[in-house]
Amino acid sequence: MRITGISTHVVGTPWRNLTYVQVHTDEGLTGVGETRMLGRTDALVGYLREAEANHIAGSDPFAVEDLVRRMKYGDYGRAGEIVMSGIACVEMACWDIKGKALGVPVWQLLGGRVTDKVKAYANGWYTTERTPEAYHKAAQAVIERGYRALKIDPFGTGHFELDHAESLYAVSLIEAVRDAIGPDAELMLEMHGRFSPATAVRLARDLAPFQPAWLEEPVPPENLKALAKVAEKVELPVATGERIHDRIEFRELFESQAADIIQPDVGHIGGILETRKLAATAETHYMLVAPHNVGGPVLTAASLQLAGCTPNFKILEHFNDFADAEIKKVVKGAPQVGPDGCFELPDAPGLGIELDTDAAAEFPQQQARFDLWADGWERRNPSGAGQ
Repeated sequence: MRITGISTHVVGTPWRNLTYVQVHTDEGLTGVGETRMLGRTDALVGYLREAEANHIAGSDPFAVEDLVRRMKYGDYGRAGEIVMSGIACVEMACWDIKGKALGVPVWQLLGGRVTDKVKAYANGWYTTERTPEAYHKAAQAVIERGYRALKIDPFGTGHFELDHAESLYAVSLIEAVRDAIGPDAELMLEMHGRFSPATAVRLARDLAPFQPAWLEEPVPPENLKALAKVAEKVELPVATGERIHDRIEFRELFESQAADIIQPDVGHIGGILETRKLAATAETHYMLVAPHNVGGPVLTAASLQLAGCTPNFKILEHFNDFADAEIKKVVKGAPQVGPDGCFELPDAPGLGIELDTDAAAEFPQQQARFDLWADGWERRNPSGAGQ
């Protein structure tokens, strides 16, 4: 079997573009992969066009390791976010082809099942007025939908510091959310790399009474010593990793022991097997894995394959019940969160889904923007930001 070519399909919303890549073969099997790019979709599509000619066309889709190695190192220049995301799309699609050809789900090819269900947490649910009353109502809807975990960034446009009034307001938002979801649901606290270590530590202590399940990206991701400074002074588990694009770059994070939970994005770090290798290293450092998953149903399906065979997998992020829920129709067999707040591990061959290109065409590429420093960013509606 050989790859004859690829096709790309960009599904657009005002705040994010999702890029789907189909890998076609001479035996009629087609696989699909996905990533979400912020502000670099055209660059990704351009890279994939060159990579198709230089590396992908004519390759054996079963030889995943060889194809990833050539795409990563065969152009000499260091692979960053765009290249690793392109690799991820193609890599996922190859696993999809391999599973379909062999009649088994991808998790079966990567060590076999370790769980039947994968717990989910909701994100994208607080696209509403930024008040305690509105957040209370929205959080209740998440629990009524079946989720037993959710995540929120309550800090507005905070950057490095957060003044006393805004700090009190953030506390009031979290107090409302905790009241809405009850004592047993998990509440993940997202900081989006906003703060200085001192501010992050102060806010973590202010919010500790509401029992956050983790503190995510408390400081900008470039400085691991700053992250370690926070980890040493807070009692909450620290989570990070969504903006690291090569598993090799996690080495320093492991050595520092500055995180308890790593959050690689399967769509940015080279795909399923690259993430599985990273998870194995995390296991040797007694760290859990909770992938960043702000993509659509294909990326969710790929992340579930990883979850199915990974002993130290904690929980999977999910946007598409609340933000852009309509995009689920671009895939046949899109994963669904059940009434117990979990995904069922799929048994269908490959990734267990199929891209509907006609449905995808209903969502043309947009000039998508997501500016965390703009007023109203949490609504994920760029035209309304700052109004």
